[in-house]
Amino acid sequence: MSGEWIVIRGSGIVAFALLSATVIWGLLVSTKLLGRLVKAKPLTWFHESLGIGALLATLVHVFVISIHEFLEFSWAEILIPGRSDWKTLPIALGVVSLYGMVIVSFSFYFKKWIGQRAWRAIHYSSLGIFFASLIHGIRAGSDTSHPMMIGLYAGSVVVVMLLLAHRLMPAPVKSTDATGAVVGG
Repeated sequence: MSGEWIVIRGSGIVAFALLSATVIWGLLVSTKLLGRLVKAKPLTWFHESLGIGALLATLVHVFVISIHEFLEFSWAEILIPGRSDWKTLPIALGVVSLYGMVIVSFSFYFKKWIGQRAWRAIHYSSLGIFFASLIHGIRAGSDTSHPMMIGLYAGSVVVVMLLLAHRLMPAPVKSTDATGAVVGG
């Protein structure tokens, strides 16, 4: 097994693990499940750092694929969704995920110019990026059947789905009694 092949596989796995951590952390921040345990600024900084790490690992993955002699992917196949003849849809999902990660990662730096509403809309696409990357990894990855990869894929999906369900639950209705004290939720 060549060193390039090990880097391709390893960087892909690291990229997915960091992307999963980014989405999970973002959901933890947005659901406020951590409460006041940690201040908002460090939570956001850590979330942003995870995203940049995922993007960097993905760029390593893409670059080493481009120079690997056996795989023979052209830059067009690597950068244009649907151009690859090998596993066209999973590779296209990986390409789209790369572009999505670039946009979401850089949106942190343009938030004051694009506004909170646009920034949030861009960040909602992270779920699509996560699932596209998941399908890319499962269908195009060579380690999909390894128990650790099954655990990474299944575990990340379970955690993301639980946090997403919590995030989408309506807030409990608060009411007041005759004295004006809050009752319930």
